[in-house]
Amino acid sequence: QVQLVESGGGLVQAGDSLRLSCVASGRMFSTYAMAWFRQAPGKEREFVAVISGSGRSTDYADSVKGRFTISRDNAKNTVYLQMNSLKPEDTATYYCGASPYGSRWFQDRMYDYWGQGTQVTVSS
Repeated sequence: QVQLVESGGGLVQAGDSLRLSCVASGRMFSTYAMAWFRQAPGKEREFVAVISGSGRSTDYADSVKGRFTISRDNAKNTVYLQMNSLKPEDTATYYCGASPYGSRWFQDRMYDYWGQGTQVTVSS
């Protein structure tokens, strides 16, 4: 069993930065791919970024490439999402997920564990 707790959300202005954190409980954190998804009101949850268990591989949604960076510290059981140059369209609840599977990380059904979410609001 893995429990995930996100933090770091808030209200910022367009162009600002935020860093989200997700702390995982339980053992074998490094065996899970970790991802960030987001969900805006009235929209489906969408993939944002993923990082492999080792941290050597990452991938991003086109909408955030060049602005967001995902990283992890396996010694601290923590995954981060550094968000720069934020835009109003980035406004959403951001969730971290843990996947024990080796593929299709873009699909939220591949994640067995989710956090409760942290709200990010970007004003124009």
